[in-house]
Amino acid sequence: MKEQEIIESLRQGNEEFKKLYDDHHVLDGQLAEIDKKVYLTPEEEVERKKMQKQKLSKKDKMAEMIRDYKKDHPSN
Repeated sequence: MKEQEIIESLRQGNEEFKKLYDDHHVLDGQLAEIDKKVYLTPEEEVERKKMQKQKLSKKDKMAEMIRDYKKDHPSN
């Protein structure tokens, strides 16, 4: 089973993964909007760093869940 197929399977069958995926996507969009600005205020810079950390944390958790799925479904 390909990685994208695993992601889709987890999104459909695992509420925690779906929420992580959706939150990660939202943060990605918010960061893209912030990155369009030429200059960030110190508050915006702090918020940007906070969002980056949240996004990375969600990505790490999703990667862990994908690894667990692969471990539990070795034939796929």
